[in-house]
Amino acid sequence: MQVTVKGKQLDVGDALRTHVKDQLASLVGKYFGNPIEATVILSKDAHLYKADIQVHVGRGILLQSNAEATEPYPAFDEAADRVAKRLRRYKRRLKDHHERTNLNQLPVQPARKYILEAAAETDDYEEDENTPPEANGHYGTVVAEMETAIEMLTVSEAVMRMDLAELPALMFRNRAHGGLNMIYRRPDGNIGWVDPAGANGSLKQ
Repeated sequence: MQVTVKGKQLDVGDALRTHVKDQLASLVGKYFGNPIEATVILSKDAHLYKADIQVHVGRGILLQSNAEATEPYPAFDEAADRVAKRLRRYKRRLKDHHERTNLNQLPVQPARKYILEAAAETDDYEEDENTPPEANGHYGTVVAEMETAIEMLTVSEAVMRMDLAELPALMFRNRAHGGLNMIYRRPDGNIGWVDPAGANGSLKQ
């Protein structure tokens, strides 16, 4: 596995770089036989050090984790421990998913992803109820645009991917009926699931 270690406002020495590469390669290799690549960004903000880890463990599967501590080594070790816990939790499911996608490439739908500028709390504007929000300039400023893909997944696979990548929400095509679905993290810690096809009595999981 190719491991890239970067420092942000921090000089990453050879000893720390070697520690990061060896530890990450060891723990990921233990749970996943053929990981693709990993990136670790170590940074410092005031008195705290932060470690951000991203690991591509398979086609379409991104694992993300981060942690903070008063020293760089503990910050990375804590973030790496979170990676290991998630890999243990999903070890069997990751193996099954990896074997299935190797045998039969699952279809994906190309899509565009946009990031809209958040409105400042001090914004003072009068909204015309007959004009869409984007035309009022309140939500319509696109600050970034990129390509993405909507994959065909079961609900359990979608939940796994959202958990591994620490995402707040995930859109996917439900393998049971091919329709668009959305899962998201609720404030109470549970997972919300939106399935428009379920309203037609076609909810089968």
